[in-house]
Amino acid sequence: MTGRFGLPIARESASQSERATVRKPRALTTHSVVMPFAPASPAEASRIAAGLAELTRLGWQVAEPAATHNDGYFAGTMTTRRNELRSALERDDVEALVGTRGGYGSNYLLDDLHISTSANPKIILGFSDLTSLQIYLWQRFQWVTFYGPMLAAGLDAGLGAPQGYDQKSLLAALQNTVGGWSLDLQGEQLTPGEAHGRVLGGCLTLVETTIGTQWDLQTDDAILVLEDRGMKPWQVDRALMHLKQAGKFTKVRGIVLGDFPECETPVAGSPTVRDVCQRILVPLGVPIVFGAPIGHTMRPMLTVPLGVKARLSTKGAGVLEILEPAVVS
Repeated sequence: MTGRFGLPIARESASQSERATVRKPRALTTHSVVMPFAPASPAEASRIAAGLAELTRLGWQVAEPAATHNDGYFAGTMTTRRNELRSALERDDVEALVGTRGGYGSNYLLDDLHISTSANPKIILGFSDLTSLQIYLWQRFQWVTFYGPMLAAGLDAGLGAPQGYDQKSLLAALQNTVGGWSLDLQGEQLTPGEAHGRVLGGCLTLVETTIGTQWDLQTDDAILVLEDRGMKPWQVDRALMHLKQAGKFTKVRGIVLGDFPECETPVAGSPTVRDVCQRILVPLGVPIVFGAPIGHTMRPMLTVPLGVKARLSTKGAGVLEILEPAVVS
């Protein structure tokens, strides 16, 4: 069986997540209020300010961020950060939460989070450490979230800039309510083909650390997004092998890999991250694209909705066709 790109296509079946009620947040308009939140590590004030200015330039109203005081390598105490998240989710005037930066600490918020507004999700935009929260919201409530730029990690650098963000994909993800759209993955084919699935995943390290938790990411029938930074190739190898041995690749439909910046080989001539991915993942026999500018990247970052149905084609530089709106009117 072949798909629209003339490539082999994986046969689709209904997974548990596809049968569940997927909850989509409201689309952003020029009247929408966006709320910064800091679930993980602190960020430089100047970079936060630049990110806030960019949100304003995009036409959204920006709520005053909650006052926080750094607590070591966290942006605040666990209680402060959890209460900030709960409060923002309960505000009727706020339609989106944008992370300040990643780092570490989102996982502390998940125990006893007790979200009372699960039927009315808000946009959660971020990447890196926010993967923990995004996976939690998907596994518990089937919330669609958004893997994309944050105030001090993408938005601050500006649209189209190195380590900035891609405006087209951001606006399509957060504003489009009438149909799908396509993401040019700007990568390379590791395994040819085409696949349908639900887009899930995020930062490789954080996907791995859900294993054994109550919100362990279920990857059956998924187009799995995996990216990270600052890892040695053998550390990527270990993480991928853990996912493989935990059965996370058994029923995936396709895989989109980031470009893994700052992951150079420690010894000249030793295996690269690309080599590791090819050795471990290509035998799965599913379509794979390597080198997309998602999450940690030195290029303008794409925004990828998590929890929506999509079609992955490895043709050319790779295309991820989002088949449904990620937001509702």
